[in-house]
Amino acid sequence: MLGTAFMGRVHARAWREANHVTRLPLEVVCELIVSRSTNHGSEAARQLGFRRFSEDWKAAVADPGIDLVDICLPGDLHAEVAIAALEHGKHVLCEKPLANSLDEAAAMERAATTAAARGAFAMVGFNYRRVPALALARRLIREGRVGAIRQIRATYLQDWLVDAAVPVTWRLQAKRAGTGALGDLGSHLIDLVCWLSGQSVARVSSSAKTYVRQRPGARSLGHRGGPLPIEAVDVDDAVVAILVLQSGTLVTVEASRVAPGHKNDLSLEVTGDNGALRFNLERLNELEMLEFDPARAGTGFTRLLVTEPSDPYVHGWWPPGHVLGWEHAFNHEIADLVAALAENRQPEPSFSSGLGTQAVLAALDTSSQEMRWVAPDPRASLLDPVASLPNHPTQQQ
Repeated sequence: MLGTAFMGRVHARAWREANHVTRLPLEVVCELIVSRSTNHGSEAARQLGFRRFSEDWKAAVADPGIDLVDICLPGDLHAEVAIAALEHGKHVLCEKPLANSLDEAAAMERAATTAAARGAFAMVGFNYRRVPALALARRLIREGRVGAIRQIRATYLQDWLVDAAVPVTWRLQAKRAGTGALGDLGSHLIDLVCWLSGQSVARVSSSAKTYVRQRPGARSLGHRGGPLPIEAVDVDDAVVAILVLQSGTLVTVEASRVAPGHKNDLSLEVTGDNGALRFNLERLNELEMLEFDPARAGTGFTRLLVTEPSDPYVHGWWPPGHVLGWEHAFNHEIADLVAALAENRQPEPSFSSGLGTQAVLAALDTSSQEMRWVAPDPRASLLDPVASLPNHPTQQQ
């Protein structure tokens, strides 16, 4: 695994628990973690449960003792590391969004296609597909319970950048992250919209805004007190967009990291001609459902608590009503990935799907800059082949 910060810690926990929570067809061994610092690397290996550490990622991805490389690094490093790992015949799990640019994502997709022919597979980490309530929503849509989809409203709001005194991180630098809220949060929304609807995006219109253009620089090891230097912020703080899907379905998307009072508020509403579904990540065990009945006055939403053994991903966890948390989606992600590798099949979402999301991100960025409707690059396909959702992808030992 490459990366020991927030997302590295999350992935490490999921890998460490994989053998204990689920019956995996292959044993997971946390063998090697890569850090830029020897001191930090040794501590990270101990804390996160890896057998050894390295400062040299190139040696790590070439190591014959490694079967899979998990990339939890800033976006500017995704392409180089993933392509190198695939060329060495390693399976790859790469955090979202796939890359910082469409060209990088296309190169990664080509490398993944070549590697798959030799039995090495790549997956992009859109973990929210593995939230049980959202997996149930997808199943209900596939069953026709809301009818033909007419509109989708998708928002992802956070407030960690409201304060202008928050220092610069790599997520606020275009050279490291590509975009701001658009790629960080909007990529999740694009992936979910297309995954839930089974449709790709035909055209987009968007507008992005940077509200705080300068922030204190990050505190370096050599900093000896006093005010921090001021650095420019060159990515968006917030973006609003309209997406039109292939069928004509209208989608509104809003992503912001400067929305006071919203900590991790991913909300979706899917409206059909026969009903609707609503979801909020801050209540991730709940799904609201409405099935329209013209004979009943005052028809409203019904709250479903998605903790039954028959619900997606829940079998093998706790008794009904004992809710799961945000981190469990990563357990499900690892379980699905390992199951696919054991069966020598492509895990989802593939790098092709990640490329499709990247094409929509690029179109949204262009639309915002040029103030016009834009069609995503036609080279990109958003959708993996539609597969039925597993009823019980995880089992307790």
